[in-house]
Amino acid sequence: MKSAYLYLRVSTDEQMRKGYSLPEQEDRLLKYCQFNDIEVKDIFREDFSAKNFNRPEWKKLIAQIRKSSGKESNNILFVKWDRFSRNIELGYEMIGILRKYHTTAMAIDQPIDFSVPESSVMLAVYLSIPEAENGRRALNTANGIRRAKLLGRYPSKAPIGFVNLTAPDGRKYIAPNQPAAGIIKWCFQQLAKNSFTIEQVRRMATSKGLKCSRSNFWKLIRNPAYCGLIICSSEGHEQHLVTAIHEPLISEKLFYDVQAVINTRKRVMSTLNKVKETFPLVGYLICPVCSRKLRGSYSGVVTRKYPYYHCSSPCRIRFRAELINKNYYEKLQDFVLSDAAIDLLSLVLEDTNTSTYRLKYLYDRTVLLKQIEEQDTIISKARKLFVADRLDFDDFRGLKTEYQAVSQILQKEFNILTDKLKRLKQQTLQAKKSFENIFQGYQYMDAADKRQIISLIPPRKIDALTGNMSVELNSTLTKIMYPKSQYYQK
Repeated sequence: MKSAYLYLRVSTDEQMRKGYSLPEQEDRLLKYCQFNDIEVKDIFREDFSAKNFNRPEWKKLIAQIRKSSGKESNNILFVKWDRFSRNIELGYEMIGILRKYHTTAMAIDQPIDFSVPESSVMLAVYLSIPEAENGRRALNTANGIRRAKLLGRYPSKAPIGFVNLTAPDGRKYIAPNQPAAGIIKWCFQQLAKNSFTIEQVRRMATSKGLKCSRSNFWKLIRNPAYCGLIICSSEGHEQHLVTAIHEPLISEKLFYDVQAVINTRKRVMSTLNKVKETFPLVGYLICPVCSRKLRGSYSGVVTRKYPYYHCSSPCRIRFRAELINKNYYEKLQDFVLSDAAIDLLSLVLEDTNTSTYRLKYLYDRTVLLKQIEEQDTIISKARKLFVADRLDFDDFRGLKTEYQAVSQILQKEFNILTDKLKRLKQQTLQAKKSFENIFQGYQYMDAADKRQIISLIPPRKIDALTGNMSVELNSTLTKIMYPKSQYYQK
């Protein structure tokens, strides 16, 4: 062997960045070539898995060998055969391809004399051992994941709406991540109504801030992790559901209601839904001429139709639906809740949502304080033993280093919980301000919710020329709500 290409490989980019495997391989191969007077043509450094030969640097090496295959014989050197391949079938296939290009592959730590027929036995051993190691590693990983799932843990990357966290005791778990968690809960609620298609719900969720592709959204609404269940399955075991330890976003009933809706052949009547969305005031608008109820329909040419509220009587009066809907929305903005109602809603919100998180954060902070005190007690005892010459300096220094590292982590987690408690207080203040314009989100509601609002605050007189209208508060709402003009006078 007069010349050779050197091939170095590690499994992951992490080993490439902070490991020493590649430099070590290169140093050994260069020393081998120097000792045996072998000219190094080029060096190829790879950070890719050896499960197949679809590797960037290996492809470059093969391309270079093809160019020079007709001129001279080539050699490829690597440290061990597991650097070459971890699949015995693909390994033999690649050796055959290299022979066509008059190229020999050789491992310096596991040399093989290909001129001896019996050497194929050793080659089979060298190639099969890495494949067996991969198989055993994959099996151990799968068993570990299955054991974690049986314990109710979610061992994979947290699904959308959750975040991976680590408890003070080192236990890993997933927890709801706002605001995505709230949007996903809203998606399940909308799908359970069977009023919108899946794609319509996804688009509405995207407008609310959820980042999720169409394919991932279809997987999301079928993932039982959102109702606190984990799918546990493996080869040789039947698939079943395990109760998870993480906090669910929705109830099991809501999850199975959604599955029944999305798996049925019944189609959502999108045309009917569109009509309901366009004409939410149908049944409440009264004709200003003949006092009959106005209907809603589209009018115009085939290519361009416009929505109208119209009367079916001979008076033939009609209004553009966009104008009437806009006028009603603006009338809603003229109302405000009383101070007493705002205070009551703030207390309800704090009791049902904020207090739950506050109690959890306070409990976690108490646990951290206890752990910090335990660390202080340990280092205090160690300091007394060191002063009394009952503890070696090296042991004391080791305990002190460990104490500082643990205390730093605990203090950091304590500060994070303190910041969360402060943010909860700020959220409560912001929520109270949002009650001042309680109907601001009316235009984003679905048809059913809009109709509920309209039933409480129905439209009354409509101007036949301008389309302006008046509205009337429900007798119950008059006790907690009044026009803004009256509010500012107070």
